[in-house]
Amino acid sequence: MFRFLKAFGLFTAAALGAAAAPVHAAGDLLVAPTRVILDGSRGTEVVLNNIGSAPATYRISLEIKRMTAAGGLDEIVEENVTAAERAALDMIVFSPRRVTLPPNQPQVVRVGVRVPEGTPPGEYRAHMLFRAVPDAVPATAEAKPASTGVSIALTPIYGITIPVIVRVGDLGAEAAIGDAWVSEGADGPAFNFDLSRSGNRSVYGDIEVTRAGVAEPLLVARGIAVYPEVAARTVSLRVPGEVAAKLKGPVRIRYSEDREIGGGTIDEAERVVK
Repeated sequence: MFRFLKAFGLFTAAALGAAAAPVHAAGDLLVAPTRVILDGSRGTEVVLNNIGSAPATYRISLEIKRMTAAGGLDEIVEENVTAAERAALDMIVFSPRRVTLPPNQPQVVRVGVRVPEGTPPGEYRAHMLFRAVPDAVPATAEAKPASTGVSIALTPIYGITIPVIVRVGDLGAEAAIGDAWVSEGADGPAFNFDLSRSGNRSVYGDIEVTRAGVAEPLLVARGIAVYPEVAARTVSLRVPGEVAAKLKGPVRIRYSEDREIGGGTIDEAERVVK
């Protein structure tokens, strides 16, 4: 599962990169599944679980994010939302919108879709945000000592997002693996490859890098997506130095569907990694 180190600020997650699992975690919140696909009139459920030792409250909302060529997700402000993105916000319904979770007691969020008649075929997507609501600071009558300096109190706010995808009509997509290389950055070495997409919906799956004569995969990465707003993206996966060294040379890269829907091959390519 994903676990993110606690720090000040707002943290979000999406099924984008080096790892994925049936559960996302941020702070003490677990969310399953990692993505929701609605392609009919039936809804589904998202399960929240507080693994902390104290009750926690979360506000649930929808927001629009767009993928970049680097594989990141940019949050889009209200005035820049397109008609198709607005349609996604209007189609997706969910309840409740605020939950208080006792420790280790799951809570179900029901997610549904209302597709208006005449909606053009296509994939519509919004991201469901689960944002922690900080505890109220209790009032106190005790006087605080005077200070000549400036005091700033920082409150950590944790959050997590998952994509909610609505598919209307008969859609299809293909993907192709491009060049692959190992790079060295400030955060350490990374395995990189280009991934292109064609068609009228997103692609999503797992990457496996193997070498002839080596029994175990050199690298496995789950939850790699390319959304319809980009025709191609660069996937960059941080790896330990010893793994980076093993990845150089001739390899086979396989991009396959999510195992839950069969794990069929989307694309497979032989590459010489430099």
